Amino acid sequence: MAAVGTPENPLRVAIIGSGPSGFYTVSNLLKQSDLSVEMDMFDRLPTPYGLVRAGVAPDHQKDKSVTRAYEKSAAHPGFRFFGNVEYGTHIHMDDLKAHYHQVMFTTGSPFDRNLGIPGEDLEGSHSATEFVAWYNGHPDFADLKFDLTQESVAVVGMGNVAMDVARILCKTTEELAVTDIAEHALEALKASQVKNVYILGRRGPAQAAFTPPEIKEMGEFEDADVVVMESEAALDAASQQALEASGDKNAQKNVDTVQEYASRSLTGKKRQLHIRFLVSPSELEGEGGRVTACKLVKNKLVEESGSIKAVATSEEEVIPAGLVFRSVGYRGKPLPDVPFNDSWGTIANEGGRVVDASGAQAIGLYTAGWIKRGPSGVIGTNKTCAQETVNLMIEDLAAGRHFEPTQSRDALADLVLSRQPDAITFAEWKKIDDEEVARGEAKGKPRVKFTQVAEMVAVARS
Repeated sequence: MAAVGTPENPLRVAIIGSGPSGFYTVSNLLKQSDLSVEMDMFDRLPTPYGLVRAGVAPDHQKDKSVTRAYEKSAAHPGFRFFGNVEYGTHIHMDDLKAHYHQVMFTTGSPFDRNLGIPGEDLEGSHSATEFVAWYNGHPDFADLKFDLTQESVAVVGMGNVAMDVARILCKTTEELAVTDIAEHALEALKASQVKNVYILGRRGPAQAAFTPPEIKEMGEFEDADVVVMESEAALDAASQQALEASGDKNAQKNVDTVQEYASRSLTGKKRQLHIRFLVSPSELEGEGGRVTACKLVKNKLVEESGSIKAVATSEEEVIPAGLVFRSVGYRGKPLPDVPFNDSWGTIANEGGRVVDASGAQAIGLYTAGWIKRGPSGVIGTNKTCAQETVNLMIEDLAAGRHFEPTQSRDALADLVLSRQPDAITFAEWKKIDDEEVARGEAKGKPRVKFTQVAEMVAVARS
């Protein structure tokens, strides 16, 4: 038989997950000019693109334009998409080994980390992921309810996801109506009685995880003032010294923006966004089983082993909060028959090669994206992450370290359809996409999303 990767015997790769790292795996493999490759991508939803569709904020349409590049990859004759097909339910590890030379897992980090404080399980305490997925129309979360009659909301965390949540809560109906926010979320937010939104960060503005564009947006709302305490915007000596030594221009921009906000006066807008630094929630207080307030401990920053750490003081305060969203980190979901590092919340791997409990390479298995490295970086970070893993896949291919499939590619398609008759091809996804865009055009929006799997399947089959 011809060598694997030749036109007579193409390299066959299964990709589990259709987010950015999955599509960057495709594009990186297609760049190998001397490699013939066939790729099948699987996603448990009928729709591709992962967090670009279900995680990127609806008012950040420019960030979603990367899907045009993904579409080009999907147009390659060696690519197939199997949407509405779940690994561990419709297709299993033994199936993958029988049909592919290599398997790439790009399933992301779908779970929020907990705060680990009393009262976290009170009604009205949610993960940021739930709220983000809800307003983005993710089918698993479209039916959730959030009590937007509350006047005060606390968002715990200083990353871009926390900023997204706060921004959606602060924007007017008119600002949101021209985005692709889910219709059910827009209707709920129209009736919102939220007046105060608190973003809570345990360290100072020099250590915040948000990016300069994200923090800049927080001062540009049509009907919400931004409030920052001057004492919390000021840098301590250690932070100032570390910032100057690092030469980090983005961190300096963040600090400059925060300090400019601290100098602003209120203008009488309907809502106020309070960006707080050097505070950590120590308890969620409640009445009648639901959250009513957030107890905070104030922190001081200390230099320890070359890094700036937050240390709790004895000073406390309580802020009202009828809704609380935690956004303090994310964890991957363990997958059947795939080694998992529970302490990190990632697939056990070295540079993208999956390894077993002893640290030995699990031949034929690879990973990229958040499930590989943890929840860090922006969309583009996944491109280099996937490239690193693809380089190892090519190296292993040359060394003959791969599965030896015994079944044909056509047999795989037949197997999938026998277990999941409602599997969605990429051409069928495009029918869903076209219909969403058409519905959006009628309302002056980028798209109106379908939020139920049955609706999507019906459109795909129409």
